[in-house]
Amino acid sequence: MILGVGNVLLKDEGVGVHVATHLKTFPLPDHIEVIEGGTDGFKLFHLILDTDRLIVVDCVKGDGEPASLYRFNIDEYTHFPDTYKTSVHQISIDEVVTLSGAVGDSPETTFIGIEPVEISMSLELSPVIEEKIPRILELVLETAGLDPADYSEHLKGPFAKPGPPRYADS
Repeated sequence: MILGVGNVLLKDEGVGVHVATHLKTFPLPDHIEVIEGGTDGFKLFHLILDTDRLIVVDCVKGDGEPASLYRFNIDEYTHFPDTYKTSVHQISIDEVVTLSGAVGDSPETTFIGIEPVEISMSLELSPVIEEKIPRILELVLETAGLDPADYSEHLKGPFAKPGPPRYADS
């Protein structure tokens, strides 16, 4: 499963959802599911429990330069950088993956992270992050065991854009 998470209302914080939205236009193999997770956090728990391989795409505040790309497995790190949360009641996706191990088997999890350039109110990514989308898509495809060359036409853009956030309760 490829899971794009983040808040699309906060510019680069929504990069994971932007990537997932575009990946949904790719002719991916049937065994690869793409989910736009948004900020659902704990509501994604059941999906995470039902997969054995998870690739998470998210905005990551590490200590790198803006627009830096990261790829790491969840078991390589014991502490994740604090990421922006839209509510004190939400939990981050890395916490959800860790919790899944308490009730079942945690999936093999790889994070593709992007250092934000700007987090402010906007549905658009910053131009610098927008330019990184093809490379982010390549990293996701490689991590999923796919050859990015097979998707070269999809990596050129234009890129699909997510709509406004959906709320499960409405």
